Amino acid sequence: MTTTALLELHKINLVYRALPALRNVDWAPAAGEQWACLGPNGAGKTSLARVLSGQATHFSGEFRRSQLLADRGVGYVCFEQAKALCDRDRKLDDSEFRANASDPGTTVQSVILGSKAPDERYHQWVERLHISHILQRGLRFISTGEMRKTLLIRAILDNPALLILDSPLDGLDRASQQDMHKIIDELLRSDMTVLMLCRQLEDIPAGISHVLVLDGGDIVASGARAELVARDSVRTLMNPPMAELGALPPPAPRPYELPDTGPLVQLRNVSVSYGELSVLRGVNWVLDRHTHCCVSGPNGCGKTTLLSLITGDNHKAYGQDITLFGIRRGSGESVWDIKQKYGQLDTQLHLNYVRGMRVVEVVVSGFFDTIGLYDDWGDQQRDVADQWLAALGLASHSRGSFDALSFGLQRMVLLARAMVKSPIILLLDEPTLGLDGHHRKLMLRAIDHIAANSDTRIIFVSHSAGEVPACINQHLLFEPTDDGFEVLCREHNP
Repeated sequence: MTTTALLELHKINLVYRALPALRNVDWAPAAGEQWACLGPNGAGKTSLARVLSGQATHFSGEFRRSQLLADRGVGYVCFEQAKALCDRDRKLDDSEFRANASDPGTTVQSVILGSKAPDERYHQWVERLHISHILQRGLRFISTGEMRKTLLIRAILDNPALLILDSPLDGLDRASQQDMHKIIDELLRSDMTVLMLCRQLEDIPAGISHVLVLDGGDIVASGARAELVARDSVRTLMNPPMAELGALPPPAPRPYELPDTGPLVQLRNVSVSYGELSVLRGVNWVLDRHTHCCVSGPNGCGKTTLLSLITGDNHKAYGQDITLFGIRRGSGESVWDIKQKYGQLDTQLHLNYVRGMRVVEVVVSGFFDTIGLYDDWGDQQRDVADQWLAALGLASHSRGSFDALSFGLQRMVLLARAMVKSPIILLLDEPTLGLDGHHRKLMLRAIDHIAANSDTRIIFVSHSAGEVPACINQHLLFEPTDDGFEVLCREHNP
């Protein structure tokens, strides 16, 4: 190892789920350099981070660490960490044996501190990232953005030699993104080496000195930031041509009827509280038959709670004035009566999806609302699935392995899965989260294609300041107040 190198990777190869994830990677960042790892979905960025952080140990090749790295270690902040912590809490949940029927699980404070006592730096970071009010709340009861802040504080307080940040702005609201930009700039000026995993050129901060470009597990470019981001080959890699969309298939038969008139969703003065915590207060909302709605607001404002009221997942809907598809909640309808009218897509579904399936099988599973395919299916369902894949520009992938697709193309396949039964409402909870710029454009284009050529209405949930589909004509906005959030419903004019 050279005297200035923080670490050295030599001929690193990694296979993940029987597919090559890294191939002959050679990389030796020097102490004092600040790096971004750039590449589209499926390039190998997460695999590289897993090797560096010690999460992946079954690689071949040499990984040599400097004494500084050996002493202070590697910090890694990513969505998968959050998922693993929440999954653990769900397995250990013993609320059914408690008198109050509630198990908070692991609290935010205990995740940050572990067995350590709070000190001045801890309090400074908690205040700076505005999470004082959730310190005693369980991880399962905080938002995506609040979880990201929690994990970032834990990593910073550990003072690692190398801090890996995987798309740190994902899932944050506008104000939190501004705070995060300032924090990242400070970290890039510190003695800590930062490796940012970036999905688009625009995500690379000015304080980054070097860029490593990955594609299909291979290093395709490496060097000084200014020269790398100006290369035509790098720009082409990050913005490839988009496949053509096809005609939507005819609507699938629906085993239910809707009233001829009236809104699809109506909430009148709806409020939800958990103990002393008020989540929603006096919400009024009407989703008409020609409405495509964007639901947005800061992290932790109650968007997920609101959605659970209209999908049948929240028992707090009973006794409230909520009408879904012409039927008052609590009038005898089952949860499945409600769910069959929705198609849903979110990051949690994506990360939990069963492996080892063909693409067409994943789409067919949408007929049964299952994560995996366990029911008998036939030629008619396969044909409809193929038609939806063609409509979204995915026909060439139909018989291929779902696992072999990039993260972005998998998300597009799951959109086709959500549409095969021709739902009345397509509920999209942050559908572009985790996507690179190219696949984000593909997703938004596909949503507009569906909205323009079917009778399916769109509910698009946005936690951040990102783009929304052009079809959106209503905005349900969670606006902060002195003692919580006010929910405002407005017309949206793109």
